[in-house]
Amino acid sequence: MQACDPQLKVLQQHDYRRTRKTFHLICFLIFVALPFFNVMRFDIPRQRFYFFGVELWISEFGIIFLSLMFLMFVIVASSIVFGRVYCGYACPQMIFSETSIQLEDTLRRKITKYFGGWSPAARNRLWRASFYAIIGLASVFLAFVFTSYFVEPRDLLGRLMHFDVKTAGGITGAVVTLITFLDFTLLRQKFCTTVCPYGYLQGILGDNNTLLVNYRDEAKECINCKKCVRVCHMGIDIRDGPLQIECVHCGECIDACDQIMGRLKTPKAGLIHYTWGESGADVEGETGWWRKMGIRDAKRVVILVISLLYLGGLVTALAMRRAVLVQLAPERATLYRLDDAGVVYNKFRVKIANRSGKRVEVTFAAEQLPGASIIGIGAVPLEPGAAVEQQFEIAARRFQGAEDVNHFRVVAKSSPIGEQEVFDETFLMPPERK
Repeated sequence: MQACDPQLKVLQQHDYRRTRKTFHLICFLIFVALPFFNVMRFDIPRQRFYFFGVELWISEFGIIFLSLMFLMFVIVASSIVFGRVYCGYACPQMIFSETSIQLEDTLRRKITKYFGGWSPAARNRLWRASFYAIIGLASVFLAFVFTSYFVEPRDLLGRLMHFDVKTAGGITGAVVTLITFLDFTLLRQKFCTTVCPYGYLQGILGDNNTLLVNYRDEAKECINCKKCVRVCHMGIDIRDGPLQIECVHCGECIDACDQIMGRLKTPKAGLIHYTWGESGADVEGETGWWRKMGIRDAKRVVILVISLLYLGGLVTALAMRRAVLVQLAPERATLYRLDDAGVVYNKFRVKIANRSGKRVEVTFAAEQLPGASIIGIGAVPLEPGAAVEQQFEIAARRFQGAEDVNHFRVVAKSSPIGEQEVFDETFLMPPERK
């Protein structure tokens, strides 16, 4: 009978717990994958920043700054529009804290069920030992993943396999492991309400159209079952108001209220909803995709435009970036050198940095300077991440139409990448004798 109830069909469409667990799994996989695929990683020992597979050097401050500003703006913008949805659906701290609590409860129930003949003290010791052992192994893994955001993963794995705790990397890994273990056994959600600054930041950034979990009961239909309180991971009563800093917008209190009120077959399925602001409209009642996504006023349009501009600027900067950086400059301490055969030599200095992940060879050629030849440098091989600085000379005889200052081009070709960079330079010659 209940399965045919049209009201219950509506209730089945709102399973925020299942949605959260799906997001938790996806976010966990992303969290683990990011450093290993160089999607986002700051390699401190090598002074490299990896962003979506692109290796950025510290000298490329402009792109790094733009990347960080884009990420920061996205976080701020999401706080303005969606409140603390990130905390409830994507934050690693929340994901691992909830997982540790569920693991603890599951172990306690299973051991009580299968070891009922043991004394309560023995069962207590067994589930605690099992819980701490699993959390200990998980802490090692999570600490490894977290540290991989700042150290090359293969190097870190080698140190881990050799139990290296004497170097800076080993000590850092051990400290992070200990902190992770203490976090998921003692601190858990207390971190969100005491240490994490994001909740306080969101309280500052929110406005009258920010997404909230809101309790409304104008008709006094609440039966005070307190199921919304029992399912809350943060231990709050949403009926006390939507602006509680502990609320992480998980929506599980909405599921709980919908289930209870649905069983009572009241006119309203539930008394708790996602709303745009404390007195705003229900999200489910909105029409138009832009309003459902929180674009409800000019402020949010501006936020969207700025986000797109940041993204466009970042994509443009990455597209214009050269994998092989070549810097060429003339050495003018001596203007030129003239040998007995009448050949004129100009000295140049070149800096080459291979910012790609491949081995490259850089070759140079002089164009628009008749009879010119390059002396002192050939094909320059560079391994990934390598940089060299070299001097060389360009030699040429005076040609018909030559002047004291002659404009020409130096072409640097990088293979097998296929990049080519052209430098407009000047070649100095002695004045023609009359």
